[in-house]
Amino acid sequence: MDAISGKQAVAYAKIDGRVEELFYAKSLEANIEKNKIDVPILGKTNTGKRAAGWTGSGSMTIYYVTSLFRQMMIDYVKTGKDNWFDLVVENEDPSSDAGKQSILLKDCNMDSIVIAKFDATSDDMLDEEIPFTFSDVDMLDQFNTITGV
Repeated sequence: MDAISGKQAVAYAKIDGRVEELFYAKSLEANIEKNKIDVPILGKTNTGKRAAGWTGSGSMTIYYVTSLFRQMMIDYVKTGKDNWFDLVVENEDPSSDAGKQSILLKDCNMDSIVIAKFDATSDDMLDEEIPFTFSDVDMLDQFNTITGV
């Protein structure tokens, strides 16, 4: 099987015209969920469904080593000016024939942030989860089609 190693991924945040490599990210997952409405159908006992839009949401877990996202949230708290940014996620594993996939998540907005944290009871590195939403998406690069052996 020609699976992709998640350890080979690269992610960038485009914030206020500058690019921040998310080298401190541990994981990221973004999802698109269809919003569906009920469509009653004459002569059927079930209720049909129809897509009526979508919602983009995600979460990234990062090591607790950057103040960037905390500062963005503090700026919002102090000024009321919300911060929007783009995320680029690239998956490419040189040991796989799948090639490269790049996804651009547009107009990302954080839902919440850890403002302060410590844990004196653990030897693990501190991390934090940042949930977010996004309002548009593009696929910049697609994986190659994998054929069977």
